[in-house]
Amino acid sequence: MNESLKLSFIEKWNSYFKQAPLPVALFYSDDLHQAEPATKTAGHRCMIADISKVFGGKALAFSQSNLGCGGGLRYCGYADSLRPGFEYFLSYGIEGKMEGERYKKDPDTVLELLKHTPSVKAPATWLIAKPFEKLDESDQPEVILFFATPDVLAGLFTLANYDRTDLYGVKTPFSAGCGSIIQYPMQENMMENPDCILGMFDISARPYIKAGTMSFAIPYKRFVTLVGYMDESFMITGSWQKLAKRISADSKINC
Repeated sequence: MNESLKLSFIEKWNSYFKQAPLPVALFYSDDLHQAEPATKTAGHRCMIADISKVFGGKALAFSQSNLGCGGGLRYCGYADSLRPGFEYFLSYGIEGKMEGERYKKDPDTVLELLKHTPSVKAPATWLIAKPFEKLDESDQPEVILFFATPDVLAGLFTLANYDRTDLYGVKTPFSAGCGSIIQYPMQENMMENPDCILGMFDISARPYIKAGTMSFAIPYKRFVTLVGYMDESFMITGSWQKLAKRISADSKINC
């Protein structure tokens, strides 16, 4: 990543968002980029638990060999298919055989949903998740990910719509937690005019993040543009400074 852009963003973030946590960068690579391979555990493991560790300062690398969830494999681009009977798993299950999550009305609704769900193919061995402040010139971010409180989200959402003439600069697709931070924003980053993704509505994944936070994923090419707007936007107004003070106070309480 360009060092001057990195330092410029950190300075602006600390000025306008006070003590709010810096984001995490996500990108694919055949090299580890000083990241540690995530630990493979027996049985199911939601990758959101590991992503939360990255916000704590630890760079991690995910791959086909260490992701402990079939959905994670799919939404990170390391598998082409979902578990057998997924349409029942996401809906009402199969009595005596499979408990359903009941996030969708019935299997037919799930099957129709899957027709409109994008797929991502991992272009490299590793998916790197790295704290923003640890990025160097060799890193090439594809998504900038925030775990944020409502006031921080308000700032990110408003900035994401700053230069838009339509009403939808931010999308909220129905998705697994990992889909909302990887699959959809990675797909958006390939678009000419990418949108940001508001996520982490996944009830099964939310226990792995702090209460009162959601995710906000910015495709990198969009991130570069938005950083350039910060010093001329609403962030220099008194209206934003009122929220910035509250963000600072809340951050100190949650430290």
